[in-house]
This record gives sequence, C-alpha cells and structure tokens, in this order.
Amino acid sequence: MMLPRILFAAALSIFLPWSSARAETMRERIEHYQADVELLGRHWSISGDSEAELARERKLFNDWQARLKEVDFDALSADQRIDYVLFRNELETSLAGLAKREEERRELAAWLPARHAIDALADARVRGEPLVPEKAAEALAPLADTITKLQEQLKAAKEAEKQPKKEPAEKPAPTAAPLPSPYDALRVAEATGELSGSLKRWFENYDGFTPEFDWWVREPYDQTIKAMEDYAKFLREEIAGVKGKEEDPLLGKVIGAEELQRQLRFEFIPYTPAELIAVAEREFSWCEEQMKAAAREMGVGDDWKKALARTKLHYVKPGEQEKVAREEGREAIDFVKSRQLVTVPPDCEEWWGTRMLSSGEQKHTPYAAYAGHDMLIAYASDDMKHADKLMTMRGNSRPFMHNVVPHELIPGHHLQNFMAARHRPYRRMFSTPFFVEGWALYWEMRLWDLGYHDTPEEKIGALFWRMHRCARIIITLKFHLGEMDPDAMVKFLTDRVGHETFGAKSEVRRYIKGDYSPLYQAGYMLGGLQILALHKELVGGGKRSEKEFHDAVLTLGPIPVELVRASLLGEPLKPDHAARWKFDSQGR
Repeated sequence: MMLPRILFAAALSIFLPWSSARAETMRERIEHYQADVELLGRHWSISGDSEAELARERKLFNDWQARLKEVDFDALSADQRIDYVLFRNELETSLAGLAKREEERRELAAWLPARHAIDALADARVRGEPLVPEKAAEALAPLADTITKLQEQLKAAKEAEKQPKKEPAEKPAPTAAPLPSPYDALRVAEATGELSGSLKRWFENYDGFTPEFDWWVREPYDQTIKAMEDYAKFLREEIAGVKGKEEDPLLGKVIGAEELQRQLRFEFIPYTPAELIAVAEREFSWCEEQMKAAAREMGVGDDWKKALARTKLHYVKPGEQEKVAREEGREAIDFVKSRQLVTVPPDCEEWWGTRMLSSGEQKHTPYAAYAGHDMLIAYASDDMKHADKLMTMRGNSRPFMHNVVPHELIPGHHLQNFMAARHRPYRRMFSTPFFVEGWALYWEMRLWDLGYHDTPEEKIGALFWRMHRCARIIITLKFHLGEMDPDAMVKFLTDRVGHETFGAKSEVRRYIKGDYSPLYQAGYMLGGLQILALHKELVGGGKRSEKEFHDAVLTLGPIPVELVRASLLGEPLKPDHAARWKFDSQGR
C-alpha cells in the first residue's frame, strides 16, 4: 500500500531528523557529526592513517565546517550558542590534529618503506576492489628484503656512530635513510607495529575465503610480517634503547612555544606558557609554606622534607591497600553529603569498584587513577625488586590516599563521570582536562579549605599532591619550551617535590612521550584554579549556594571552564568566541 505523499514525508522526517522538514538543533547536529566520525572510523578500521583515509577525514571536517557556517547563530538559544562555539572549536582542533598526523607521516616516511604498499592493499579492500592473489603477492614480495636491507644499513650507521671520528679512506656508500634519533626510532617502531596490524587484518579477511590466496600470498606475507617485527624490535631496543627496564631512556620531543600557544587557544586559556609557569611557581611557593607549617605540627621545625619522609612511612601491610581505598572512599562520601556540598545520586554512591595495578602498569601509572568505574590502586607486588616495593608503598601511604581517593571517586572523577553520562552526554566529545582533571583538583583545594584533613600527616599528603600538580605545569611547559631536559624534570620531582626516583621517572616518561597533549598535565592545577575562581565569583558573591553551584557545573558537561562560566553567568557569546577570562586575576 502506498502512503499519501504528505504522510510519507512526515514518516521520513522521523528517520531523518536532519531533513528539510525542520532545522536541526545544535545537539542534533553534534550527534549527527559524532555518528559520521564513528562511521568513518569503522569504515577505515582496517587501515592505519593511510593518505586516502586522512584525505577523507579532512573532507569530513571541512564539510561540517561549511554546514556549521550556515547556522543562524543569532537565532540560537544561549545553551545552543555554547554548543555552536564548542562544535566550531572541535572542528578547528580536529583539523589541526589532522595536520600534525600528516606532518608525522612525512617525518617518518624515510624509515617506513613498506607503508605505501600496505596502505594500497588496505585501501583497495576498503573500496571493495576485486582481489587478484597473484598481484597481491607481487606487491608483498619485495617488502621483506627492502625492510631487512634498511635495518642492516641503519645498524651499520649505528656502529659507525660509535667509532672515533676520522677521515674516511673512501667515500661511504649512501644509506637509504639517515639514522633516526632515539625518539624518532621509537615512533617508527610503533608505526611499524600499526602497519603490521593493518596487514594482518587485510590478510585474515581473504585467507581461507579466496581461492589460491594462500598459495600466492602466504610466503611473502609471512616474510613481511617477520621482517617488520624484527625491524620494530631493532629500532626500539638498539636505536631507541627501550627494553622495558627502569633504566630505559626518557624520550620525548619539544613542540615549542608556538604549538603550546595554539593548544592553549583551543582550551580557552588566555595566557602564555610563561605566564602559566609563573602561576604554578606562585602556587608551589604557597604549598611549601603550608608544608613547613604542617612540619612544625609534627615537631620537626620547618624541615618539611623530613615530615614528608615520615608521612610516607604510614603505609599499610600487603593485602590491606584495597581496604584502605574503600574506607577512604566512604569517608569522603559521608563528608560531602553531611555538609550538603553536592548531590551524590544513590546509584553513583553504590556503583564503583577498585582494581590493583600490576607492576608493569605501575611503570607508567605509579599512583592511583580512575578508569570509568574502578579506582586503580598502586601498591607493591611480589614480582617487584625490594627497593621498588618500598618506593611504591611509600608513594601510596595512607595519608596520601586520604587525598587521592576523593580526587578519583566522590566528589571527584566518579561523580563527574556519572553525571556527564546523564546530563548533556553529547558534550562528552568536547572533553577537556581543564574541566575533567580540574574538577578533581578543585575538590582537593575545596576539601582543604573545609578542614577535611585532620592530622599534619594528612595535610602533608594533600600538599604533596598539590605541589606535584604545580610541578607538572612547570616541568612540562619548560620541557616543551626547550628550557628543561628529562633528567632535570626527574630531579625537580625528586628534589623539589619529594618523589621517589621510580615514581618520578614513570611520571616524566608519560609526560614527554607525545601520546597526548602536554597541556593535560597543566590542566589539573589550572583547571582547578579556574573552578575555584568561579566558585568565589558565584558562591562567594552570594549568587548560588555551595550545592547549587556544584550541581549546576556537573550538568553542563566536561567543557572548557570559560564556557561553564558563560553559561552560569548568562554571558553573551559570538560565533568566533575566543578565550578572554583572566581567571587568575581573582586571586587566592
């Protein structure tokens, strides 16, 4: 039976909310975009950042930028205007990130001779082109030899680098590629692993399903995979020097002031890196003074390092750390509920867990962390060296956990994550560490102000972590400005903050590797200061109660704090809104 035309159009609009039947809301546009990004990612899931994939990704971002410009900004509600600014910033950030990935492809191209051939095979499968096994074998056949020869040339260049410099008897033969730096070697090893995964996914799709495929392709495929595995291991261990040991070198790449400033703009932070370092140094000095006061309470004068050393000895026996985490979690929940500081939904209060971190995981996560439902707990395991056992026990003593647990659970990340999933969940795409980590750090400061820490040891534990967050800003920004090397970063954490060497190296290794923005580390303290400044403006100014303020912030999503402020204060926005809120002018 054929529907009348008008009924058909109405039915179609149910399934196509972006159709011409009505204009999309900003939320619908954002959800539509999220669906496009997810579908694109699935479509290209067998590839690994091939040129074709990156080009299609660029087109998606450009198309959505054009569609966003068609929106009548003046006709939007205040909440939708915030969505518009968030979406515009997300697209600009995505395009900038794409440009960096394209730049990295160019930087590493000389050391990835198999990439073009493997990308071509994967892209052909994405396009659904018929596979000719003989042709596929021809494409794969030379790769293993090419990779092995490059490895041999790089090995020879590495050996020559160790020899005393002297005039060569004859001009050396040119190499296919220059010797990579240790950091670039590590990146190439990781890229080689990704290419190997792409090739394996391609192979498994045809193996056993396509006649004659195994007969033609198996041998060159096996040889290529073996050569890539050997090559990645050689780069990682012999050039980069990374062998999975504590003495592994600390490898990173300085991104420079210009790139830092660009990333700050995307985070709506209207300060220069130098200004943020000055803020962190001021906060660090405040922590040192408070440390001295707590040390005097402990009877050791101003020697806060001695007080810190004593505090670290308040660790629990093996097998009791998980129990401590749960006890501290319960205490923090009771504290915020009894004082009507924030709403804690019953399900949020009930549904959280704990998990112990392995010794391997603790090389990169030496302290407690949050993972969506579980609080991850660091403590000595039986396969650690004796010295490492003592270090991790000291670094996660009970006074430290008194501060860390509310940061990770309630009122920190667990409450935040629970609410973000239930209020404007589409905004989770715009997540920023300045809100996510800033919220948890803000609660560290707020609980301090409310007298949550009773003993001088608990105060020392809280101050240690606040100093640590100040130090993160100082050392990461100085590293990326070219003002501090990794060894100096470790020394700052051990000498100025009081970290154990194991923990300090684990921290620095994570900061500089380049897996995420260096601003992530700055987001803790700076985001906390932003929310604290907003608290003073609204709660201190009598515009909201404590609970009203915290509940309202949690319903807006994990977005830049400047836009949280614009929402709560009803500030007008423009389509090209840029960072302008000088939150540090609020003072302590």
